Amino acid sequence: MINVKRSFPAPEILEEEKQKKNGNYNQKEVLDRLKQDFHNKCYICETKSGTFNIEHLISHKGNKNLKFAWENLFLSCGHCNNIKLNDYDDILDCTKEDVENYISYRFEPLLPKAKVKIEALKNDNRVKKTVELLDKVYNGTTVLKNMESENIRKRLLDELMKFQKMIYNYEYEDFDEEDKLMLLQKIKSSLKDSSEYTAFKRWMIKDVQDLKEELEIMSEK
Repeated sequence: MINVKRSFPAPEILEEEKQKKNGNYNQKEVLDRLKQDFHNKCYICETKSGTFNIEHLISHKGNKNLKFAWENLFLSCGHCNNIKLNDYDDILDCTKEDVENYISYRFEPLLPKAKVKIEALKNDNRVKKTVELLDKVYNGTTVLKNMESENIRKRLLDELMKFQKMIYNYEYEDFDEEDKLMLLQKIKSSLKDSSEYTAFKRWMIKDVQDLKEELEIMSEK
C-alpha cells in the first residue's frame, strides 16, 4: 500500500446512479478512473491483477452516501477484497494519509515458504488494523487464501529479485559513468507509483544509503 493521488471531480455518473432506485456504482467510467488513479493495481497488495473489484474503504451497508461517494471507492483485486470484506473499515486511507511513513515492508525469502513481514511504525489502532489486513493479504488465512497469497509472494519475489539485481549491479559492477547513470534511471523508474510492489522496493532502498542519496540528487535535478 502506497500513497495515491485521487483525481477530482468525481465521475458524474456516480451522482446519476445515486439518484436511481437501483443505481449501480460499478460503471465503466468509474472503473476507468480508478484504474488510472491507482495505476492499474490493487491499492492493498499492489498487484497488477487482471481481475479488479470496485471496493469501498468504509462498508456502505446500504448507505447511499457511502455507496456512491467517490472518495470511498478504491481499486482492489478479488483476493484483497474478499479478505477485507466488512472487517476493516478503520484502516488507513492511502489517498489522504502518508501511509508509507507508518508501515514497513520486508520480504527476505532466505528459507522456503518465507513470509512477508509487515510492521507498524506508529502506535495507532488504524495503523495496526492496516498491518493486520496486509499480513493476511500477503501471508494467507484459509487454505484457499494461503494458495492465493503464495501466488502473490511468488510474483512479489520475482519483482524484487529483478530490482535487487539492479541494486547489486549499481553497487558492485564496474560500469562507466554513462551506463551507471542509465542503471540509476532504471532503478528510479522501478520506484514510481505505477510500479508493482513499490512499497517493498522503497524500503529496500532505505537500506542502501549511498544509492538513496544518489536518487534524491537525481530527483532534485
